Amino acid sequence: MPSDLKEVSGVESIPNSDSFWMVNDSGNHPRMYLVNRKGYIDKTLYIEGKNTDWEDLTKDNAGNVYIGDFGNNANDRKHLKIYMLATNDLATKKSIVPEVIKFSFPNQKKFPPKKKDRHFDVESFFHHNGYLYLFTKSRTKTAYGRTDLYKIPATPGKHKAEFISTFNTCDELECWITSAAISPDGKKVVLLSHDTVWQFTDFKDDDFLSGTMKKFDLGHTSQKEGVCFKDNSTVYITDERAHGKGRNLYVFLLD
Repeated sequence: MPSDLKEVSGVESIPNSDSFWMVNDSGNHPRMYLVNRKGYIDKTLYIEGKNTDWEDLTKDNAGNVYIGDFGNNANDRKHLKIYMLATNDLATKKSIVPEVIKFSFPNQKKFPPKKKDRHFDVESFFHHNGYLYLFTKSRTKTAYGRTDLYKIPATPGKHKAEFISTFNTCDELECWITSAAISPDGKKVVLLSHDTVWQFTDFKDDDFLSGTMKKFDLGHTSQKEGVCFKDNSTVYITDERAHGKGRNLYVFLLD
């Protein structure tokens, strides 16, 4: 993909289209890009909001797009937010004033907490049935693979995140969860790390981490940061440019 997307951190498919929405990580301009399947930028949208640490994208059934400004490497942010971009604005405007969804973790008491309790970084979320589901990224050395699942209403305002469950991938850095997505039929959830996709099926209600887990080793390590479903069995993955590789769009078929 072009150099404008060298730190691509979020990707979301567009229904009835071969294109995607993409955003960059912290330190970049608050812009969202319309990118075609060949990796070329067809449109750039200017978002009236700060890119503190944009980490993921998702959409709802109405076509509204959500930007997760909730990266929290040091676990010291008190103002986590999600920008909501209306469907009509995406189609007609070049500059968008988003609605803002603010949230906090009720179980975080210190900013930052002690090193053994730094489980409040977020890089992954998706929309489902009127809620936004957040998957944390652990910054504790002995638990890098821990991800906690929370949910908040997908409505503007201030919310307290509701804890649902926890899942552990492994204890290595490569097991950090960097993106999440749910299939169009709502029956599959995937979590992404730098070299693996974890798929969950047959989960109970919205405890997605309670389901049957299947691990896919991608056989390739890079700074993978974004995943989305194109259909119920196909996901697309993006990675940042790092250590001389990356800034690519990949396709992966689930079994």
